Amino acid sequence: MKKNKTKKFGRREFLVTGGSSLLLGGLINKPALSKNIRRLVMASTWPKNFPGLGTSPERIARHFKIATEGAIEIKVYAAGELVPALEAFDAATSGVADLYNGAEYYWQGKNIGFNFFTSVPFGMTANELNAWIDHGGGRELWNKLSERFNVIAFQSANTGVQMGGWFNKEINEIDDLKGLKIRMPGLGGEVLKRLGSATVVLPGGEIFPSLQSGAIDATEWVGPWNDLAFAFYQVAKYYYWPGFHEPGAGLATGINLDTWNSLTKSQQSIFKKILSHENTYTLSEFNHHNAIALGTLINKHKVSMRTFSKEIMKKFKEKSEEVIEDVSTKDPIAKEIYLSFRDSYARLREWTKKSEQAYMSARDNIK
Repeated sequence: MKKNKTKKFGRREFLVTGGSSLLLGGLINKPALSKNIRRLVMASTWPKNFPGLGTSPERIARHFKIATEGAIEIKVYAAGELVPALEAFDAATSGVADLYNGAEYYWQGKNIGFNFFTSVPFGMTANELNAWIDHGGGRELWNKLSERFNVIAFQSANTGVQMGGWFNKEINEIDDLKGLKIRMPGLGGEVLKRLGSATVVLPGGEIFPSLQSGAIDATEWVGPWNDLAFAFYQVAKYYYWPGFHEPGAGLATGINLDTWNSLTKSQQSIFKKILSHENTYTLSEFNHHNAIALGTLINKHKVSMRTFSKEIMKKFKEKSEEVIEDVSTKDPIAKEIYLSFRDSYARLREWTKKSEQAYMSARDNIK
């Protein structure tokens, strides 16, 4: 599939081209500094006010204003308001925006290593991802990668384990995936591509109409809470679980390095603490609302739930291991990230088996 090249542009060029109508009514008439208030701009990849994903950056902005006693205000632009969803990263790196909020695997075209800071197929859970990034060397490697693009990024949300997706036909055997047109970003999309599917990357707001028109046959998104909000049950017949592709999807807020370095040490510390809190808060938020929304989908909307067979999951895992190992050959920094991730994953997996996994098995199977 031919990929559209993302045009990079600076703040001056942006103001006199495509985004000028929006900014002329807002930013141009409001100086960046007014009465000692500094105003920053965040470009989000999510639809405005969308549950969890879209409300999180707004909450970050609100908390930052409170914590700095109004000294810094962050204006959040939802997907398409300032730049298209998948250009939020470029907006922050170039200075069109000061910050972005999104999923790091959206930037895999910049460097394949970004995938590891969102999620990889059959990879880490949310707890394991936090452990690797915060304590296992992931933080330092993320900085090393992001600084190449004039940004620094931090975990600021996690969806937890995601669902397998919405399909308009049953997937009973591996050959049912051949020719399937499915929206799936990241390395999970590469896994399905190697199994014969035609994978595409679409921002959230384009998924429903694409399913409705038949432009795609299936999609993954997040989980019951967000999937219910997009009403996928109206345009897809089967809801599959679990999601092999994103076992604990970490989302990020990145900030332009020049902007970051212009903040005081105190402001930087506040920023990091707010994002750390938001990362924890959103995981509990998703768990709470997913449980409620799943009941609504099943009981009210009579959604037909399906699981992938053991044979299909085995193929998913085999291809996932192949894809992830291939990452190490793409770029030196990607290889460094992969090796760190792999080593931490091996240790964390053994602990998870003897802790959470063992407990969950006992809780659910002992009568």
